[in-house]
Amino acid sequence: MARTLHTLCGSDPARRFSPHCWKIVMALAHKGLDFAERPTPFTGIVAIEDGFSPTVPVLRDNDRLLRESFDIAVYLEETYPDRPSLFGGEGGRALSRMVEGYVQTVVQAALMKIIVKDIHDCLAPADQIYFRTTRERRLGRRLEEVEAVSEAERAAFPPRLDPVRHMLRFQPFLGGAGPLFADYILFGALQWARVVSPRQMLAADDPVAGWFERCLDLHGGVGRAVAIA
Repeated sequence: MARTLHTLCGSDPARRFSPHCWKIVMALAHKGLDFAERPTPFTGIVAIEDGFSPTVPVLRDNDRLLRESFDIAVYLEETYPDRPSLFGGEGGRALSRMVEGYVQTVVQAALMKIIVKDIHDCLAPADQIYFRTTRERRLGRRLEEVEAVSEAERAAFPPRLDPVRHMLRFQPFLGGAGPLFADYILFGALQWARVVSPRQMLAADDPVAGWFERCLDLHGGVGRAVAIA
C-alpha cells in the first residue's frame, strides 16, 4: 500500500516541527499504519501533490488525498476501524474537538509568542522571508519585538496547562489509561516547541512534563527520533 505523509521541516529536513503534522505522525503510528514521510519547507508546500493544499499535513493513501489534521484523523478512524481507535467512540471524537480548540487558542497561541524567532532561525533564507512576512502580519509586530518579551511569555506559560494537570491527577493520558487523538493534539504543540527551541517550557517534575515524556516513548519512540534544537 502506497501511503505518504507530507510534513514540514526547517533547513534541515530532519527538523520536522509542525504541530499539526505531528498529530498525524502519532495517529498513523497509533493505528499501526506504515507510511513514508516527505518533509517539505514552507516554500515547497505549493508544489505538493500539484498544489492540493496550501498547508501540511497532506496524506496520500493510495488514490485518496487528504488535508487538515482532524479530517485526516477521522478518515483514518473510519477507513481502518479494525486498528486501535483514535477516539474511543463518538464521545471521544467530540471531546477531541474541544481539546483541539483549547490547544490552538490557548497553548499554541502562547507558544508562538515564545518560539516564533526560534522557528524563523531554523529555516532556510527563502523560507525565513516567507515566515517573517506572514507571521509579522499575523502578530502585528516585528519578530524581534516578540522575541524581546519571550522570556516573560515563557514564565507565564505553565499555568495555561492547568486543565491538563487536573486531568492527569486521575489518569496517565488525556485518553484515559492509554493515549487517544486528544493526546496527540496537545503532544503536537509541545513537540513543536521541543524541535525548534532550546528553551525549557516545563519543570522536570511537572505532571505535564511526565505525560509528555510518556508520549515521546509511544510507538517505539517515534517522537524522540526527530532532530531537536
